[in-house]
Amino acid sequence: MRRFLTIAMASLLTLSLLAGCGGGARSGQGGTGTDESGAVIQAPEIEAIRQRGVLRAGVKVDVPKFGYKDPQTGQIDGFEVDIVRAIAREILGDESKIELHPVNAKTRGPALDNDEVDVVVATFTITEDRRRSFNFSEPYFQDFVGLLVKKDGPKSWKELDGKRIGVAQAATTKSALAEAAQKDGIRVEFREFATYPEIKAALDAGQVDAFAVDVAILLGYLDDSTVILEERFAPQDYGVATKKANTGLAAVVNDVIVRMKESGEIDRLLAKWELKY
Repeated sequence: MRRFLTIAMASLLTLSLLAGCGGGARSGQGGTGTDESGAVIQAPEIEAIRQRGVLRAGVKVDVPKFGYKDPQTGQIDGFEVDIVRAIAREILGDESKIELHPVNAKTRGPALDNDEVDVVVATFTITEDRRRSFNFSEPYFQDFVGLLVKKDGPKSWKELDGKRIGVAQAATTKSALAEAAQKDGIRVEFREFATYPEIKAALDAGQVDAFAVDVAILLGYLDDSTVILEERFAPQDYGVATKKANTGLAAVVNDVIVRMKESGEIDRLLAKWELKY
């Protein structure tokens, strides 16, 4: 009987680990968490964070209101940085124990794979293809792909037929717009850039006819010379990403996001940063 119970408990533990970010987890001391039934999740990656004393997070530094580095102070702040603080508070008991690493659409995945960061909270859209490479929490924000153009430029999506669109490398934007272009019978040319400021500079210089990315990101680059077109494409759900092998950490992170949504903390942060879900 004892041997049967031991095997059963081991099976439950395995299932809780495989659940990854799918189920709630409560963090505990000594690098462990517990699932909703109270079963202990062994998480050496959480123990490593505790031993290190800081949570390392990949964040954007060029997206106003999400993750932005103030050029005057050098401080990085935003909605997603506040989410990093909440995760640190859960794991380390102190929201200030964070180490922020700048990432972009091309570097955020490798930063996780190479163990440079523990989590990525960087406008990272959840897709089925990406789920095969990383764990994702439940979404904490939803947006849509939009188009920023010069005021004297194209007035609609279809007027971009034969035009050049600037997109970020390794982002989902290109595939979303390529699919829309094929559906609507228009032809567009994509030019890829490493950072959002580079795309905006290309738009200002006339090197591209539109700057395409999620609308909330475009709002940070809107100025007196530009306008965001009305058309919206492809829902973009943002989630916190963790390394695929770090299922214990993924479960704890997911639980933090779930509780932030249920408690209204996400809504309060959205209001603080003047964002709409």
